[in-house]
Amino acid sequence: MTRAEKAERIVRILDRRVPHTPVPLEHRDPFTLLIAVLLSAQCTDERVNQVTPELFARASTPEAMLRLGRPRVQRLIRSCGLAPSKARNIVSLSRQLIETHAGRVPESFEELERLPGVGHKTASVVMVQAFGVPAFPVDTHIHRLAARWGLSSGRTVEQTERDLKRLFPREAWGKLHLQLIYFGRRFCPARSHDLTRCPICSWAATKKRIAQEMGASTLRQAISGGIR
Repeated sequence: MTRAEKAERIVRILDRRVPHTPVPLEHRDPFTLLIAVLLSAQCTDERVNQVTPELFARASTPEAMLRLGRPRVQRLIRSCGLAPSKARNIVSLSRQLIETHAGRVPESFEELERLPGVGHKTASVVMVQAFGVPAFPVDTHIHRLAARWGLSSGRTVEQTERDLKRLFPREAWGKLHLQLIYFGRRFCPARSHDLTRCPICSWAATKKRIAQEMGASTLRQAISGGIR
């Protein structure tokens, strides 16, 4: 089965298993989405959603965030992890938005990625979810799924992003990004995962991949059960 054939089958499965894809990070507008995505680095969405209501009640604009100041921002986000650097970046990017963009979140990858603490993945999430610009944000979880399913042999998330963009239609990137996140959480977790019972791994993962993740004994069972 080619990668393109796998991609078509995966889309059908995702549409059936994960038809609804709300944005997992609670936000009000592009600025609050930007802050929420920045906070989600090495932190769960659930934790971010516990932190942001109070943060945004105090500061939901760049001007208010700048007035709040780094020490108070850091106290409010301390449970997210990496709080000192995240607080510093939040205040710095708020200042830059005011000074360079009239307090508005820019609608381009280049300008977003110039903001403190904003990398390509964060910029991609903001572009597709806030502005509707086609983008395919790839984090470590999507990188893992693409490798399991043989959609990419990329060693980096950047290479995986390029591979996935070639496989899937541009207009589907934003929805697929969210479908992969939800599918991974529900059906294809990183640990203690039985690849032979997964709705996608069971047919998309190679014998070598199953052996790597589950061991030789499981591989023998998979082969006897008809999984290639």
